Amino acid sequence: MADISLKNPPIAKKVPQRLEMHGDVRIDNYFWMNNREDEEVINHLKAENAYCDEMMAHTKGFQNDLFEEMKGRIKEDDSSVPYKYNGYWYITKFEKGKDYPIYTRKKETLEADEELLFDCNVMAKGEAYFKLVGISISPDNKKVSFGLDLTGRRNYTIYVKDLTTDKLESDKIEHTTGSSSWANDNHTLFYTKKDEQTLRSYQIYRHKLGQNKDELVFEEADDTFGVAVYKSKSRKYIIIACYSTLTNEYHILNAETPDENFKNFSPRVRGLEYSIAHYNGDFYVMTNKDKAVNFKLMKTSETNTNIDNWVDVIVHREDTLIENIDIFKDYLVVSERTNGLNLIRIMRWDGSEDFYLPFDSETYTCYTSTNVDFNTEVLRYGYNSMTTPASVMEFNMRTKAQKVLKEQEVLGGKFDKENYTEERLWATADDGTKIPMSVVYRKGLKKDGKNPLLQYSYGSYGSTVDPYFSTIRLTLLDRGFIYVIAHIRGGEYLGRNWYEHGKLLKKKNTFTDFIACSKHLIHLGYTSAEHLYAMGGSAGGLLMGAIINKAPGLYNGIIAAVPFVDVVTTMLDDSIPLTTGEYDEWGNPNEKHYYEYIKSYSPYDNIEAKNYPNMLVSAGLNDSQVQYWEPAKWVAKLRELKTDANKLYLKTNMDAGHGGASGRFESLREDAEEFAFLLDLEGICS
Repeated sequence: MADISLKNPPIAKKVPQRLEMHGDVRIDNYFWMNNREDEEVINHLKAENAYCDEMMAHTKGFQNDLFEEMKGRIKEDDSSVPYKYNGYWYITKFEKGKDYPIYTRKKETLEADEELLFDCNVMAKGEAYFKLVGISISPDNKKVSFGLDLTGRRNYTIYVKDLTTDKLESDKIEHTTGSSSWANDNHTLFYTKKDEQTLRSYQIYRHKLGQNKDELVFEEADDTFGVAVYKSKSRKYIIIACYSTLTNEYHILNAETPDENFKNFSPRVRGLEYSIAHYNGDFYVMTNKDKAVNFKLMKTSETNTNIDNWVDVIVHREDTLIENIDIFKDYLVVSERTNGLNLIRIMRWDGSEDFYLPFDSETYTCYTSTNVDFNTEVLRYGYNSMTTPASVMEFNMRTKAQKVLKEQEVLGGKFDKENYTEERLWATADDGTKIPMSVVYRKGLKKDGKNPLLQYSYGSYGSTVDPYFSTIRLTLLDRGFIYVIAHIRGGEYLGRNWYEHGKLLKKKNTFTDFIACSKHLIHLGYTSAEHLYAMGGSAGGLLMGAIINKAPGLYNGIIAAVPFVDVVTTMLDDSIPLTTGEYDEWGNPNEKHYYEYIKSYSPYDNIEAKNYPNMLVSAGLNDSQVQYWEPAKWVAKLRELKTDANKLYLKTNMDAGHGGASGRFESLREDAEEFAFLLDLEGICS
């Protein structure tokens, strides 16, 4: 039984578990925590929560002040910019004092009567966790399918609602991804089933309304792949997507004939990545075919989709990554990235025009947003930067007229973008590579090494954290913090090779890049080791674990949110959700060379008897992506071995999963707790 005295941290019992692989033996004293049904495990997590609450009790009033401050910047009675689809304008709105969205629509014009689709505040009553996803309207606009998760484990049940009667149909489909796609007969739904244990998306079913027995139409046999099903923007095809980290395959079916069999778009080829979009008798294929590392655009006839028939539309460029395409009746819009910056390219199908939207900031984020209408000349896109609130823009691709549809309001009366400075800095990594950082702080700051600085990164899966605006972040900036996003290898900020050099047997570049950024910031006088803090979540939590093992003296404090830290054990357990699909990212430790490399950096396996920074670690009991026992075991082992008296807290959300609390304001309480932890370390209490 864990020690539940609040005067001392909980000390977990040690039950040595021998783990052997490739002749190598690891002893895991906390393996026993891998059982969420064990009362002793639950009691230990509760004891950790009680200890964290007690040790941070002196900040509770401050946390509440921070919460109210952050909440006060948010426009509570807010609504999205309406978008039109199949004759209706769709709107998402929030009402004052309520945590969850309300979904409505209006027929043909915005002056029409409002029709309520879902009030999630009513639906969420009595639930500790609530998440509604996958809203899909039938082609005749009379029915809607949707998915509900009431645990935070991302295991959804699909329901169907009759919009003419506002009543639920009898249909109830469990263990799904929550999303579904309608065939054009308004009676047939295709959806994705999850494995009940691993939660891998692996089967596609055909469901007829009102019927209990659904037909399996596709099953993915390779457990390193997942599957999804969706409808093409042209509304002509139902598409099954098979995906792994490095390989894609698609199957297509005419939405007018839902009872027929799906056709293989092109047989899968290991290492061939691509996505497809349908337009005017052709499929457009964004792919890395022919060693197009940064991807190129090809096309093929819808009647001859095999790879042998693909022809180039936009050739591969060494300096430009193609990230996405949006297809319209008269225009092709290409989302690109050059030197880390987003670009939006607009091309007429008839070849008469080809131009880029102009952006002149040093560091910013732009992206195409909700563009579901095929027959329009208007492009929706979003724009923001670290000092500029998010805007939804509308650009007429024919007339070049542009207008702001909505600009994020920052309430409270104190925000003025002119009070802040944003810039891009470049550090030099151990191998000489230049690593970019996006930086923001209040003007007038002195670079004397005394400023508190929070450095954030993710650095995995090719996921890029662009420089974005955050009202929550203002809470730190206005108290003297500098905020830095380190664009380290493992993401795709500088193109696909940036990702390739931060994965598998080059994963350690991710960690050394982050440390190089920290050292550069100290060298330039932005901060010092006494005032430097780092933060990351999930795979970014792995980053946190790795940097404190390698350079613990460089940081005064660490926030590790749902950290992936027991990499070897997790990657050897193919019963855990997502494991098999991760082999292309981390390597398969069933192979000795990957086992040895992963073990050499796995945070849990490399804890030593030495000083570590102050740390706040979070977990979610129902987390399906990073199991709760990883952070729990990590903290227990740190408590056992660390030689300092620094703070080490574990906070487990007993009602949620990977994303934390589900309500828009409840999640702010988690932010307030994290910020109070940092500010308290700096002696800032108001």
